[in-house]
Amino acid sequence: MDVKRNVQSLLSVPRIATLLGSILVALCSGTNYVAYAPQLGARLHISHTRLNVLALAGHAGFYLSGPIWGRIIDARGPRIPLIGASVFFFVAYAGTKRIYDDGIGTAASISPVLFVMLVMLALFIGFGANAGLNSSINTVAKSFPESAHATTIGSVQAGLGLSAFCFSTIAHVFFPGDTSSLLHLLSLATSLPILFALFIVRPIPLPQSHPNPKVDQCQDDEPVQGGECAPCIAGPGVDTTNTGEPDCCTPLLVGNACVPESSSALEIGQAHDIQAERPDIHGVQLFTTPEFYLIVSIMTLLSGTGLMYANNVGLISLALYAKSNPYYDQIEAAKWQATQVSTFSIGSCAGRLLTGLLSDFTRNYLRLPRALCLCIVSSVFVISQAFAIGVSDVSALWIPSVLVGFAYGGMFGALPPIVIEWFGLAHLSENWGWVALSPLGGGNIFSIMFGRNLDAHTPSQDLQAGIPGVGRAVAVLSRMVLQDATSEQQCLGGRECYVSSLWVTLVACVVALALSTWATIRDRWRSRVRI
Repeated sequence: MDVKRNVQSLLSVPRIATLLGSILVALCSGTNYVAYAPQLGARLHISHTRLNVLALAGHAGFYLSGPIWGRIIDARGPRIPLIGASVFFFVAYAGTKRIYDDGIGTAASISPVLFVMLVMLALFIGFGANAGLNSSINTVAKSFPESAHATTIGSVQAGLGLSAFCFSTIAHVFFPGDTSSLLHLLSLATSLPILFALFIVRPIPLPQSHPNPKVDQCQDDEPVQGGECAPCIAGPGVDTTNTGEPDCCTPLLVGNACVPESSSALEIGQAHDIQAERPDIHGVQLFTTPEFYLIVSIMTLLSGTGLMYANNVGLISLALYAKSNPYYDQIEAAKWQATQVSTFSIGSCAGRLLTGLLSDFTRNYLRLPRALCLCIVSSVFVISQAFAIGVSDVSALWIPSVLVGFAYGGMFGALPPIVIEWFGLAHLSENWGWVALSPLGGGNIFSIMFGRNLDAHTPSQDLQAGIPGVGRAVAVLSRMVLQDATSEQQCLGGRECYVSSLWVTLVACVVALALSTWATIRDRWRSRVRI
């Protein structure tokens, strides 16, 4: 009966409402990946490299604000960050819409002042996204037991991964090709739901432990007969929830707790988790821990690869479409672009959710390190880059899109529970904020590299002037067709426009796989020492 009451309290209406509200906030916080950058670049005459700078500004705002928001959340709870997220989202998207609607008139390119304003607005989007997501992760981590951390956090992360798909689908169905309406939707559909979530997103205390007759029985100083019961004394803080009515306990000891013979693997895992010495590593101590740099290295390589692909999958699809279609159709090209973004988003959502489930299953039932999931994620990254290198037709681009999305989402589903397990729950948001700074390195390097590579393969007027005869005419006419559709120069070489960048990320993912294997070995060693 006590177990039943505990399960009911864990599945109470306030707790489930908190989980659903946290997922809603995460859904509003993933709009960094909604693909309107090519249209923004076309209208304002922004180069591919500058578009990547804008994308990186959004990610920089997200990651750089992590430690600050984390400290606020750990100390004050989610309310202040959620209000900030709502304000930042509204200002950022409304401001971007205003600049987009005004355009640049007859100017050859966007003015430095307007571009700096777009960079600031992109930073605001990042600020709001981190405030919303960090609040959600912290709230569910403190509202559910450790055995369910990966599943609940993965569910919240899945909401973030599904965000781009939801908003891109709405835009494609209700106003295809209308970027202004999309930005107006984003300004309202991100800020208002987060204000609503203020009333339901709050940490719900876990149910109190109840005395366990089996532990009391084991506390008696009766001699052990037949190896059926070993005397033990439950230490303070041990979860002694009653799970049945056997007569005695087996001599299996988990920490200082006596575990009943009928206990399931999950219950034993929970008892061990409770008994294990909980770490509380934060601040300066975090930066002296080797595991911190191991996680940062893995996340830098993998997230850099994922961010580069996410930021440029629209441009990749346009390059492949332009290669195989001499008569450029803007609406058809936009459909392919939206399809890739949606595919990436669905893969990211599935990766975050399934990796969370797999992490809890691996830890609670298989008794294997959670870091093993990093090996799986890194392997999928390697496979995704190999597929992306081989794709030469836009119709097959969905394969690497879903693989990269799954791996990228899986990385964020696997890492937060590892951070909790390695560094503790008390300062989760601050620690995760520091760990989440790592994509800035890989994201900047890989995305700028991709933009420069694409710009280097984009025909310029000077290059076209040196092409004789019919070749020059074809190049000029092709560029005119594309400019009529997109008002920007576009690489017509298909996969050759970007494939060298993918070779670099493939090597990076192989290195990340090796580091993930080492992390798994270290995690296994840590578990054995703790036991």
